[in-house]
Amino acid sequence: MGSWALLWPSLLLTGLLGRPPGTVAQAQYCSVNKNIFEVEENKNVTEPLVDIHVPEGQEVTLGPLSTPFAFRIQGNQLFLNMTPDYEENSLLEAQLLCQSGGTLVTQLRVFVSVLDVNDNAPEFPFTTKEIRVEEDTKVNSTVIPETQLQAEDRDKDDILFYTLQEMTAGASDYFSLVSVNHPALRLDRPLDFYERPNMAFRLLVRDTPEENVQPSHTATATLVLNVVPADLRPPWFLPCTFSDGYVCIQAQYHGAVPTGHTLPSPLVLRPGPIYAEDGDRGINQPIIYSIFSGNVNGTFVIHPDSGNLTMARSVPSPVTFLLLVKGQQADLARYSVTQVTVEAVAAAGSPPRFPQSLYRGTVALGAGAGTVVKDAAAPSQPLRIQAQDPEFSDLNSAITYRITNHSHFRMEGEVVLTTTTLAQAGAFYAEVEANNTVTSGTAITVIEIQVSEQEPPSTGGGPLEDKRFSVVDMAALGGVLGALLLLALLGLAVLVHKHYGPRLKCCSGKAPEPQPQGFDNQAFLPDHKANWAPVPSPTRDPKPTEAPTPAEPEPPGPASTGGAPEPPAAARAGGSPTAVRSILTKERRPEGGYKAVWFGEDIGAEADVVVLNAPTLDVDGASDEGSGDEGKGAGRGGGPHDAPGGDDSYI
Repeated sequence: MGSWALLWPSLLLTGLLGRPPGTVAQAQYCSVNKNIFEVEENKNVTEPLVDIHVPEGQEVTLGPLSTPFAFRIQGNQLFLNMTPDYEENSLLEAQLLCQSGGTLVTQLRVFVSVLDVNDNAPEFPFTTKEIRVEEDTKVNSTVIPETQLQAEDRDKDDILFYTLQEMTAGASDYFSLVSVNHPALRLDRPLDFYERPNMAFRLLVRDTPEENVQPSHTATATLVLNVVPADLRPPWFLPCTFSDGYVCIQAQYHGAVPTGHTLPSPLVLRPGPIYAEDGDRGINQPIIYSIFSGNVNGTFVIHPDSGNLTMARSVPSPVTFLLLVKGQQADLARYSVTQVTVEAVAAAGSPPRFPQSLYRGTVALGAGAGTVVKDAAAPSQPLRIQAQDPEFSDLNSAITYRITNHSHFRMEGEVVLTTTTLAQAGAFYAEVEANNTVTSGTAITVIEIQVSEQEPPSTGGGPLEDKRFSVVDMAALGGVLGALLLLALLGLAVLVHKHYGPRLKCCSGKAPEPQPQGFDNQAFLPDHKANWAPVPSPTRDPKPTEAPTPAEPEPPGPASTGGAPEPPAAARAGGSPTAVRSILTKERRPEGGYKAVWFGEDIGAEADVVVLNAPTLDVDGASDEGSGDEGKGAGRGGGPHDAPGGDDSYI
């Protein structure tokens, strides 16, 4: 309707200028029957707007006040020469000049009012808007004002409607628009940096109230809100458990110290070392530690940066310290306090202890000074010598090590290093002394270091140099060769028993009494322990009065005068003097005596140990009293090679 208001001055002027004074017949002047028209924008009008009455002798033209390029006169008719656009020009004007012989006779004006049509979509002045929102912004505050989120619509009469659509799940719980026609963004609930550090929305605008209206146009833009952490939380001592997003219930610390001693290293506490971090991890202020109270006589000192708790002096008698430790942000804005309970317990000052009496290491021949001695059980790892305090684990860090009797090796911490080039192969034995610098207690252990010509095997990724066979391969080969040798000996024993059995009965000596067993050091046991199946040695006298002197066994043969040893397979069974008990038996017997072979039950298992003893039998060793009844073998003496140091053959 605004275009009509502009027409009245023009119409009044047309009325004053278009008619000369006096009453003159209408036929002497140009005229139109209508000078105001309405046309919808974007409509192509092909018919003439109006017919112009032009008197004879006159001609009509468009005057300079006409809207450029908007009209044309064809004959005596006025046509619209363009497709009107309301957004470009809402009112078109045609100035008609009637002239006679170059003299202006009259002028007319024709107005075309362009009607607005919803043909334009609204537009946002941005595609994506990213803003920072403080975490402590108050609820119901305007985060983004309306002027920054309004869209523009070239259809000036259109009313725009806005909708906020969440792109981050749960984001609509925090923000909303003030109203559907006012797109100011408002905060609806407190922000939480750790729960929602950033959120995104799609802002949609429509130029109609509903979607299904035609025509209807929409536009979208993206809003990204990044939450800036605020200093809302105090430091938290870890470990702690959240009660909500702002309070973390922390654990207390516990430890113990020995009386009469000052620990050189930080205390070992439960459930862990003293440590706190800023509750606002987005800010992450450094923490400064201090002892708030409970530090009687200044016994303890806490490092302000690390929180390590150490002893400044010893405690003379048992007592419990209740320390309050303060953790404060470096900006001094917030702090929190936790409790550390330290018990001073009476300690006897026991010396340290080594878990092993013997350690075994290995190093390559020709290794230079500073070479690390490797663990013989795990050649890819260095050999570590570690002693422990039996009462306080905190004292373990105060233990130092040194080699007391060998100049080729030295200790560096818990690791053994060479001090010179090792030019001679063999086994070296070094004594290691552990000294607790707090209690002055000492302990000693021994290292057996094998210097070999072959480099210890490594588990690294590089290829092994000139190693065709592994230890497992050689062990398997040895087991096969041992089994073949055993079969050969069995065959030989059968032949000897068959041909010389009667002669051996009368010539064999008295079986000796079994010697006491020696002490087996666990550190010297091989990786694969032997499985023994003892079989009692035959003898007539169940209670010998004296231990015989071990004699060298003689090879069996016709010329043997001292009596040949009965082969292991000739142990009698079932009461028959000629029955043969297999050496491959899996029976385990508790009696002392001959040590047979025990093979693994699994298919493919390696033979553990093969031990061949040659006991000397007495004259009546083949009598019926030596029956193979398992219950009658107890107390019978073993052969001379059953004693420690006997001539046993290991295969």
